[in-house]
Parts: sequence; C-alpha cells; structure tokens
Amino acid sequence: MRLLLIYSFLLLLNCKTAQSQNKPAYQLFNAEGKKVTYRAMLDSLKNQKDIILFGEMHDNPIVHWLELEVTKDLAETKNLTLGAEMIETDNQTAVNAYLKDSLSIKEFTSSARLWVNHKTDYQPLLDFAKAKNLKFIATNIPRIYASRVYKQGFEVLDSLPPTEKQFIAPLPILFEPNLPRYKEILKMMGEHGSPQLVMAQAIKDATMAHFILKNLENDHVFIHYNGSYHSDYHEGILWYLKQQASHHKYVTITSVSQENLETLEDNYINQADFIIVIDADMTTTY
Repeated sequence: MRLLLIYSFLLLLNCKTAQSQNKPAYQLFNAEGKKVTYRAMLDSLKNQKDIILFGEMHDNPIVHWLELEVTKDLAETKNLTLGAEMIETDNQTAVNAYLKDSLSIKEFTSSARLWVNHKTDYQPLLDFAKAKNLKFIATNIPRIYASRVYKQGFEVLDSLPPTEKQFIAPLPILFEPNLPRYKEILKMMGEHGSPQLVMAQAIKDATMAHFILKNLENDHVFIHYNGSYHSDYHEGILWYLKQQASHHKYVTITSVSQENLETLEDNYINQADFIIVIDADMTTTY
C-alpha cells in the first residue's frame, strides 16, 4: 500500500510537471468561468442545439482554426448548415455557384465582395461545405444599405424596390436601442455616436437573424460565424432570433484575449455559454 501511494504521488507529480511544461495557445471556459475541455464543449454543442452563434475576433488565427475544427467534428454526427456574417446576402448566388462548381475559385473571389482575410480565414469553411455538400448561407446585409441606415436611419430602407428589400430583414425593423450592448456602442463612440449608428448595428443583427431562421431546416444545426459583438451576452443576433423563434435551442461561443489563461477575467463572465480565451501574444491574420 505504501509503495502504491508513493507511485500514485509520483504519477501525479509527473502529470503536473508535464502540464506546467506545456504552453497552450488557448483555454476554454463556461459562462461561470470554470475551465472546460474541448470535448465537453463539443458534447454540449451536439446536445440538441438548433443554432450555434460562434463569436470570433476577426483577425485571430486560433479562433478561425477552432471554427473549422468544431465544424468538422459536428459534421461527423450532425446535419449542418453553415452561415457567416462575412459574406453579404446579395452574394448568395455566387456562393451557391461556387459550391456547385459553376464558378472557379478565381471567378468566385472576383465576383463576390470578400473580406481581406477571406482566403486564410473563411475560404477553408466554404471549401469544407463544398466538400461535404453542405449549404453555406451569406447572412449579412449588403454594406451599402447599412451605410445608408447609418446616415439616415431605418426610414431610408422604405423606398427600396422589392428586388433590393429581399436582401435585408423584413420591414419595419424591430428596434430596442436600450439593449446594453447597443448602449455600449454609443458610450465607446463618445461624441461620434448617434442613434443611427446603433440602427446600423441593429439592421445587421436583424438581417443575420432573419437569414439564419429562413435557412434553418428540421434536423439540422445551423452554425453561424460572426464577430463576437453580434452575439455576446445573448444580445444582437440572438435577441432578434428569440423575438421570432424563442422555441429553438441556442448556444453562443465568444472569443477573448488574455495574458493569463489560468482564470477567466471577471469582465468576461457570462459573456457567452462558452468563452475561448486566447493568449494575448498570439499573432493576427491582418
């Protein structure tokens, strides 16, 4: 028995030593700030969730890698539909053509309005959808309309022809300017903030929610990639989703940066159902 206790102690010591010698790039936490494993998070995502909002830091390579890995792992047991803020709704035809091999990669990238980091960060998701014959939904409002709302408010959308209104959430837009995250936008912008600025954020959230629900199929999980601000604290996109379809099961993921990966900083508690904490020294993609 004594030898067994000594052996157990040495084994534990070796494990702790090995852990201390590791240098992880990220750590997962739940909403309460408790560490969770990747497997635990994945099991939760598989547990009859209808919609997953994956909030990212747009320029972080670890987050983009995890987006792809989570998607691959979910696809092993779930029927998936993919969707993203990073492609605007009027580019859906180009997306569909690429997925069906009607457009080459060169033709697709020249015809669709893509983000500067699309090739490294979002093309792998699109190619996975193509390889697995999955739908990939462009969900974000065309930037020209969001810009008009920023300058003139929601009313500017009323005069759009039906052919253009099809690319945005149905009018009139439900709007709650007192949501904490919208109020935070005004606070951050200071004297440059305006009610129209918040409306521009809201029209993006509303449009993304609309196209997620429009393309949600029975027995499918819709995984949506968006900037974390669009879904943090269960606001933004998720607020609009719940106004229209509160019966669905939702889960949110967010990503943050810290120097210390051992504990979650207090200001990130309850920011999402799962919080990816990435080492602050991680390089960016642009």
